[in-house]
Amino acid sequence: MYGRPFVPAIRNPGTGYITLLNKMQHAIATMGFIGYLPYAPGTFGSAAGFLLVLLTKPADLSVLLVLLPVFLLGIITSHNTEKHLGKDSGHIVIDELCGYLISVLFVPKTFGYLLAAFVLFRVFDIVKPPPIRKIDEMVPGGAGIMLDDVMAGVYANACLQVWMWLT
Repeated sequence: MYGRPFVPAIRNPGTGYITLLNKMQHAIATMGFIGYLPYAPGTFGSAAGFLLVLLTKPADLSVLLVLLPVFLLGIITSHNTEKHLGKDSGHIVIDELCGYLISVLFVPKTFGYLLAAFVLFRVFDIVKPPPIRKIDEMVPGGAGIMLDDVMAGVYANACLQVWMWLT
């Protein structure tokens, strides 16, 4: 009647009703509207992490303290949201935030390093070199969604650590 809604309705499979918990999980997994941007929502999810770290310049301990809840929330919310949006839906972008946060651990929070972490993370997340692709294929649900981006973040961080050691 009024056109297609921007965000699809999230219905409880058992009852058909939209619940507050479904809405909250969906909002967390898609990081609000970011997961529904028409082009490259994963890149914009990573960009949100980039801006967050760039503007706040958190200490590594702060990043670690935020990382665990984001990871656990990501597993739960992406698992449940995936049931409604489909397997590893591009709308789910909390995994990009988590992966980017891993990529900036123990590196200087300067624009150059944060941008390098962003680019490296996106490359590893898109290309999915071994064993990232295997994780993506073998681990189901929310854990699989999150773990492939965690590994991409580890790869990006390892590259930055080598760079820092060489320079």
